[in-house]
Amino acid sequence: MNLDLIPKIKHTNAGHFFLLAGPCAIEGEEMAMRIAEHIVQLSDKYKIPYIFKGSFKKANRSRLDSFTGIGDEKALKILKKVSETFDVPTVTDIHVPADAAMAAQYVDVLQIPAFLVRQTDLVVAAAKTGKAVNLKKGQFMSPESMRFAVDKVVQSGNKQVAITERGTMFGYGDMIVDFRGIPVMKRFAPVILDITHSLQQPNQQSGVTGGRPELIETIAKAGMAVGVDGIFLETHFDPSMAKSDGANMLPLDKLDGLLQKLIAINELKI
Repeated sequence: MNLDLIPKIKHTNAGHFFLLAGPCAIEGEEMAMRIAEHIVQLSDKYKIPYIFKGSFKKANRSRLDSFTGIGDEKALKILKKVSETFDVPTVTDIHVPADAAMAAQYVDVLQIPAFLVRQTDLVVAAAKTGKAVNLKKGQFMSPESMRFAVDKVVQSGNKQVAITERGTMFGYGDMIVDFRGIPVMKRFAPVILDITHSLQQPNQQSGVTGGRPELIETIAKAGMAVGVDGIFLETHFDPSMAKSDGANMLPLDKLDGLLQKLIAINELKI
């Protein structure tokens, strides 16, 4: 994925990793703008290429009463307002082929969720919009098999594609990151490490996904050391109040310190 081809992205010549960060889901305009403003200030401070992340809809939920969104068009309009207000690109995930054309009217990057990355119609629909496509690696897939997901995008006429590592299922209720897969997948496309989802503990008896946010820094440092191209993380000013995935989010006020450490590792060019 060529960052220079993504509208509004800045600092691509700084030599840093790029960052996809924001809340798990768009819960409202005020929270999205507050989080975006904070991260934009940090991205400008450290010259980190930045894409604001926010899901307009949460389709993969454990329970029927779980939060799924505030309305598709309403959330997408908020993503567009974030982009226009702060002059940054945005990314959101899509779940069915019809979502692709709709979301492409509002955002710059379309993301394919991990559980859906083998869905050919969905991947092709995203590719054919001409938007950059971020493929989340399935929790059940080998790094080598992501080559074929990338091929679906490229063979559909779109070379703007990246892969995101987000952990592999380890038993019924835990995730691990196999860092051996990073150099494998870099043969196919730029690789992003999703720090926060890699620390999920899904399938809890409560029906609410757990997580281990105390290990965010550990996973992020390890990813930087093995050469990931980008970092993906979900953050919120109060994760305990987040309506989705709060258990594995990074508190917004800790992002500055984390970025400083990752920049230091990146500059070593290990």
